[in-house]
Amino acid sequence: MWTADLGNGRYKNPILYADYSDPDAIRVGDDYFMISSSFSNAPAMPLLHSKDLVNWKVVNYILAEIPEFRYRNPIHGCGVWAPAIRYHEGTYYVCFPMPDEGIYMTTATDPYGEWSKPVNIRPGAGWIDPCPFWDEDGKAYLVAGVAKSRIGYKSVLHMVEMQPDGMGLIGEEKIIFDGNLNDQITIEGPKMYKRNGWYYIFAPAGGVKTGWQTVLRSKNVFGPYEYKVVMRQGDSPVNGPHQGAWVDTVTGQDWFIHFQDVYAAGRITHLQPMSWENDWPVIGVKKDGNDYGEPVMEYEKPDVGAVYEICEPDTTDEFTEDTLGLQWQWNANPDSDWAQSGTDESGNVSDDGSYIKLNAVGRASNRPIGDYRNLLLQKWPAPEFSCITKMNISGMADGDNAGFIHMGMNYLAADVTVKGGKMEVYAVKGVQQFDCDQAYTKETKELLASYDNLKEIYFRYTVKKTGTKDHVEGGLPVKEAPVETVTIEISTDGKKYTNPVSVIAKAGRWVGVKSGVYVSHDNSANSENKGFVTVDYVRYSR
Repeated sequence: MWTADLGNGRYKNPILYADYSDPDAIRVGDDYFMISSSFSNAPAMPLLHSKDLVNWKVVNYILAEIPEFRYRNPIHGCGVWAPAIRYHEGTYYVCFPMPDEGIYMTTATDPYGEWSKPVNIRPGAGWIDPCPFWDEDGKAYLVAGVAKSRIGYKSVLHMVEMQPDGMGLIGEEKIIFDGNLNDQITIEGPKMYKRNGWYYIFAPAGGVKTGWQTVLRSKNVFGPYEYKVVMRQGDSPVNGPHQGAWVDTVTGQDWFIHFQDVYAAGRITHLQPMSWENDWPVIGVKKDGNDYGEPVMEYEKPDVGAVYEICEPDTTDEFTEDTLGLQWQWNANPDSDWAQSGTDESGNVSDDGSYIKLNAVGRASNRPIGDYRNLLLQKWPAPEFSCITKMNISGMADGDNAGFIHMGMNYLAADVTVKGGKMEVYAVKGVQQFDCDQAYTKETKELLASYDNLKEIYFRYTVKKTGTKDHVEGGLPVKEAPVETVTIEISTDGKKYTNPVSVIAKAGRWVGVKSGVYVSHDNSANSENKGFVTVDYVRYSR
């Protein structure tokens, strides 16, 4: 869908046109591993792998589900925020914040396998964006930012000593940098490294859509730290350039992975060359007269000592496997009976073809579709695309509804409802709630079509860039942000599509738009029987 590798030894940015928010990455040998935020979606924290920093695949999730019981429901904007990944003495560590619950640590010796049960090493609200660091003397530390919405202030970085095993904190927590006093408002997302005797903390400031990259350095782990802005947007189209990771290659090159917020599509991933001047990094390319770098849109690929296959994260799914594809996440922590593959116990495709069976999950009658627990969703994979979903609805019971959803702050669903044996298809529009415990916002419903004995329905979902818009964020301008129009159409034969309904896309809370399928049962319906649907395929094209 989106190929950053140009096939001629060069690449274009972004390297991932998908919402892998707040990326952090490491190199272990000749392998690169990257993780990102996932908020209230599960499984949580996708783990991506690359050999060359340009071509990436999702290979695992760090968490099968989000810690804490309340995430059995979608709590948009909460959950797993910006994590950090590190490798130390044969063990992979992932430290992640949940801004209402605390700072957690999980580990693995095999990143492709099961990760340990997370340990809350700093319970309580407020701290975010933690990064662990192990020094040469065996001591360990944790640097973190703060969320004003939880702690009452922002733009401050804390440091605290950590147990060498990463499973607890030691001693006094100290403020090592106050961005409010240094023109570095909203400094956050710290990532810690050491080079030539200097402790470095890479941390963006100025806001997600309008900021820049700052680096702090000191000869002492607790400071005092001096700072320098090392990358700004400049004349590039890359607004914000926000938090990320410094990685190197086996050949000695330095690179920086970061994100750019492009509104509806979310926070997409860029790769910048990095160099050093007087023990300060310069990220991107420095223009005459500047002491900082600007993002590049095309550049030579990293020299990793070999050439690797061009690839991208999966999108299309024919449901031929006996497990759910890694492109999918649920709207909340899932139950084990929500989905079943259309294969037998040996993993062989069943006689009637490959599919995934989705069982209807009970809900209160007034729960809006955007707050269904069992929305099965995946990220936008490109700036423009189309996808066709084939769904068999013959297994639905009276009181069930199922369909396809465009999930953002303003969501749109093509919803099939079964009442007394009759099937009605509605266009449903609503506004995403931040917390499912809040009073529900009413949805609007428009009848699109009505059928008797319909067995299959096709949904065509199209995303088109229809313009640009200038925004003001925090008093600062963001120019020519993309505007996308999404359209959902329905068909009974997969050939002729009718009843188009459209909406201007708007990102969710901290996340880009997702789309996917669902089936639900109204617990107040006369029928207590819950049905199911099967999805034969979801096919993407550009």
